[in-house]
Amino acid sequence: MSSFLKSCLRGPRMFWLGLFAITWGLSQFSFAIYKALDARWIVRFPKKYELPLDSWISSAMTWLVEDAHFGLFTFRDLTRFIAAVIELPYQFVRSLLIDGFSVGQGQQAIEVAPSISWIAIIGTMAVIALYARNAGLAMLAALCFAYLAIFGQWESAMVTLASVLIAVPIGVTGGLLLGILSYRHPWVEKALRPILDLMQTVPVFAYLVPILFLFGFGPVSALVATVIYAMPPMVRIATVALQSVPEEVKEAGRMVGCKPHQQMWKVMVPTALPSLMVGVNQVIMLTLNMVIIASMIGAGGLGYDVLTSLRRLDIGGGIEAGLAIVVMAIALDRVSQAFAIRRVRPRPDPAQPIYQRHPLISTSVALIVISTLLGIYLPGFRLLPESLTITTGSIWTAMMEWINVTFFDFFEAIKTFFLTTLLLPVKRFFSGIPWAWGVIVVGLAAGRVGGWKFGLMSAAMTLFIAANGLWAKAMITVYLVSVSVLIASAIGIPLGIWAGQSNRANSVIGAMIDTLQTLPSFVYLIPVVMLFRVGDFSAMIAVVLYALAPAVRYAAHGIRSIDQELIEAGKVSGCTERQILLRIKLPLAAPSLLLGLNQTIMLALSMLVITALVGTRDLGQEVYIALTKANTGQGIIAGLSVAFIAIIADRIVAALARNSQEKLGVK
Repeated sequence: MSSFLKSCLRGPRMFWLGLFAITWGLSQFSFAIYKALDARWIVRFPKKYELPLDSWISSAMTWLVEDAHFGLFTFRDLTRFIAAVIELPYQFVRSLLIDGFSVGQGQQAIEVAPSISWIAIIGTMAVIALYARNAGLAMLAALCFAYLAIFGQWESAMVTLASVLIAVPIGVTGGLLLGILSYRHPWVEKALRPILDLMQTVPVFAYLVPILFLFGFGPVSALVATVIYAMPPMVRIATVALQSVPEEVKEAGRMVGCKPHQQMWKVMVPTALPSLMVGVNQVIMLTLNMVIIASMIGAGGLGYDVLTSLRRLDIGGGIEAGLAIVVMAIALDRVSQAFAIRRVRPRPDPAQPIYQRHPLISTSVALIVISTLLGIYLPGFRLLPESLTITTGSIWTAMMEWINVTFFDFFEAIKTFFLTTLLLPVKRFFSGIPWAWGVIVVGLAAGRVGGWKFGLMSAAMTLFIAANGLWAKAMITVYLVSVSVLIASAIGIPLGIWAGQSNRANSVIGAMIDTLQTLPSFVYLIPVVMLFRVGDFSAMIAVVLYALAPAVRYAAHGIRSIDQELIEAGKVSGCTERQILLRIKLPLAAPSLLLGLNQTIMLALSMLVITALVGTRDLGQEVYIALTKANTGQGIIAGLSVAFIAIIADRIVAALARNSQEKLGVK
């Protein structure tokens, strides 16, 4: 064995082949011993030596909420204050959009002011889109919001929009301020980096468990969870955007005598605004991605409609509410993207009347006032009458039933093929890996790629998972992610290569990928569950669809960024198109392909936790069970385990990308 290991260490290919061969052999052997002798300690960490971290964390959280004092106030007082600060504007926006303003409680409540008319909201969205770009975008935004009214989703959609209008400003403001701090103080950036890594890799469900414990069930808890989930990209983008401001711009600000705060807010932030708007777009999309998940702890709105439809197996209702989320996401995504690339326009003449200086704002205000006043006397102006709405639930239900009946044998054949030839063999391989060898092999692989410090850190993270009794579920998670990423890469990379070489293919595939990225993660579950029912195969399909986009985008970017002179040199040397692709384009695009693989793994892990709702038995299920039981310790430990898997995978693939760039001489 020692001589074999020495030979493996001589070269990178032999190292990886040897590591895989030993792991496969031990997996088969330990699985057989485990089945024959019931020796669970070989595969799983011994039960009596497991760390009771989950109970310690749960006890600490109980003490924090019930007994912790900070001088003049308790921790419970602090959480109530935060909840009140968030709830006040949320209730105001919700009243403005749908509920109306009233005095009193319950049946004794008296309405003192109506909500904004549905016509005014549609018109205002169209005006904002027109200001951001052009009449085409205004028409798209108006049609999207009109769809919500016509198809009977208006009230739920406005509840969801109220959450977005509160969570996005908090996330953007907090992210920008932290980004400014990171720019001004490098130590802040270094301190925030691991925190942001955890915030982006810990499963969303894991956020909900402690937040539910601290803030209780309701929309405030949902808003807090949404902000935590959506803020990290804004922090990262703000930091990079400020660091990318040209030095001559900074120098110009200093030459005219700007003070530090003026330099930041009047010079650097306006210069970095296009990049910052990309961060705003990301916050909006992540907020919409949270609406269904947040509905589990009281958010309400469209997310709650989708969740209840899934629980009742109401196919039509689930698809209707899911499409409403998609439509809203498309409108908000396109408008925010338009603001990101919007050109600065000259200021209007101050001598003109205000309605001439700001015609769009004046039009919006007039529309809001007139339609809302009419709504007091004509209910149809306040909310579209139910008799005029259209429901497609029965159509979707009938369509899905027809597809299931007609193509049942075909779908079952596909499902059986993938289960028997791919999923079950890979599952058996990972399930049989002994926990001790798993810790060693992760440490060796990480150390080989990223150095001994990273190897030790990876081994420690893997041991943490095993020592908390989650090894078996972690292996199920790794198996599902591995298979899903393999299939997503097998589909996405060829599509990306095609898009990178053909402008026509790029436009078609780009539109398809834009659509996939706009869809909130939960929406993928609805058709998959209806067609394939619950189980690992359904989870794999949903994960592949959700994680496909970065594999395509990074592959296309890598192919397009290759220097044309190198391609011409290959043609002059007599290379065929196939040889140019295999020997020039793909090796030079390898760093981009690896970065795409990195992002595919991250998206697969985030989606896999959500697929716990369709029957997977992995770490995602552990987090979901903790949420249903309000077990803070269990949820945090399981969430950290997923985060550690994500961090190890992220660092390994990033190190491989750096090594590939160094070999190619690319910075």
